[in-house]
Amino acid sequence: MSTDDLDLVDDEPEHIDHTFLTFYVGGEEYAVPVANVTEIVRLQKTYVVPDVPGYIRGVINLRGKVIPLLDVRNRFGLADAAYTDRTVIVVLELGDTTTGLVVDAVSEVTEILPDQIEIRPALRNATRPSMVRGMGKRANRVSFILDVAALLAADGAPTPPISAAPTAR
Repeated sequence: MSTDDLDLVDDEPEHIDHTFLTFYVGGEEYAVPVANVTEIVRLQKTYVVPDVPGYIRGVINLRGKVIPLLDVRNRFGLADAAYTDRTVIVVLELGDTTTGLVVDAVSEVTEILPDQIEIRPALRNATRPSMVRGMGKRANRVSFILDVAALLAADGAPTPPISAAPTAR
C-alpha cells in the first residue's frame, strides 16, 4: 500500500459524517446518513406479520436474518403505488436494530456539507419529533434529510439535534 493510499484511508472517516444516500419516494428526494446504510437489495419475498403498524409491510429473510420492512411511502402517509423494477430495500442499522426501508428508487451517494443543510423551524412539530431533520441544498436539488431514529420510532421518541454526527460502525 502506498503513502497515497494511506491518505485516502485516513480521510474517509472525516467525510462519512457528511455523506448521504439519496433516494426517491413519491417524486421527492430524501437522504439518510450513509453511516446507517448497510446495503441495498432488490425486493424479495415478504412475510406478513399481524398486529403491526400499517407502514410495516412485513419481514424478509436476508441471509438468515429476519428484517422488518418499513414502507417509507406509507410511513409518510402517501398513497400506495405499485412496486416497480426500481423499487428497492435500503437496509439500515441504528444501534442494534436493522430495518429495511422500501423506497421507490435509489438516486446516489453524495456529500452534503453542514453549510448546505438548512434547518427550518416549520419542519419541527412541537408535539412529536419530525422525521425530517433538514433540507440539503446543492446545485438545483433539494434533499429532505431524514432523522433515521424518528423514522424508525413507533412511539415518537425524541432524537438528537442535526448537529450530532451519526456514529460510524
